[in-house]
Order: sequence, then structure tokens, then C-alpha cells
Amino acid sequence: MFRFESENKEYFEKLVPPRSNDYYEYDKFFIILESLLEEQDEEKSFFYLVKNDWDAIIGRINIVDIDWESGHGNLGYRIGRTHTGKGIASKALNMLLNQENKITQLSAKTTQDNIGSQKVLEKNKFEIVELRKEADYNFIYYRWFKR
Repeated sequence: MFRFESENKEYFEKLVPPRSNDYYEYDKFFIILESLLEEQDEEKSFFYLVKNDWDAIIGRINIVDIDWESGHGNLGYRIGRTHTGKGIASKALNMLLNQENKITQLSAKTTQDNIGSQKVLEKNKFEIVELRKEADYNFIYYRWFKR
């Protein structure tokens, strides 16, 4: 996972706000990862790796900040630069949405410049709910409801 994030850092930062520098320091990355795995153990989040036929990580998709009472969570995903435009993110999101769990609504956001991510969300029935400027970024906020 560290290699995936590090190799795609420059590409991701063209599309989304940058992560903290700690995320790219090997020892600190594992502390962050451990806390994310603890959240998953507590069912506050779900993290999935997207792998190719050779078992290499080519992306990740997750739901965080899950509120089980309302069935709501926040969606995030990343697909590595050399694997974009191949439908991988759309397929991974579709698989995630069709799981049997009690998530009934998801929120997501992407930058206005990230056309690929917008297409992924809209293809999977996410609807635009708001446009908002935050810091130096124009964001599009989306919402999905289980039907």
C-alpha cells in the first residue's frame, strides 16, 4: 500500500488535495495504516484493495465515518495512474455498492477538475447535491441512496 501511494503521489495531487507529508514517510505511514485498520475492526470504516491478476495493488476503495444508526458513510477511492480510464474504479464501486450490508447512503466529493471521478460516481447513480469552494479547490459533492 505504501508503494502504491508513493508511486502515485504526484498523479493524485494533480486531482485532489495532497495528503500530509507523514503519509509518505514509511514508519509514519504504518502508524496511520494501523489506526485505519483499528477503525475497520470497530466497523467504523471498510477498506478494500483493488488488485490486478498478479496480486499487485492498483487501487483502493473505502467507506469511512460510518454511522450505523443512519446507514450513512463517506466514500473514497483511488486508482493508480497507469490503470485509470479502464473502468476499474466504476467496477470496484459497483461491487462495493452491491454488497450485503446496512449502508443505505453514501456521500462523496471530488474536485471539479477530476472528470474521471465524476464519471465514476455518476455511472454508479450518485447525484450531485452541492458545489462548494474549499481552500484552493472547487468541489462537487455527491450523494447515493440504496434503492
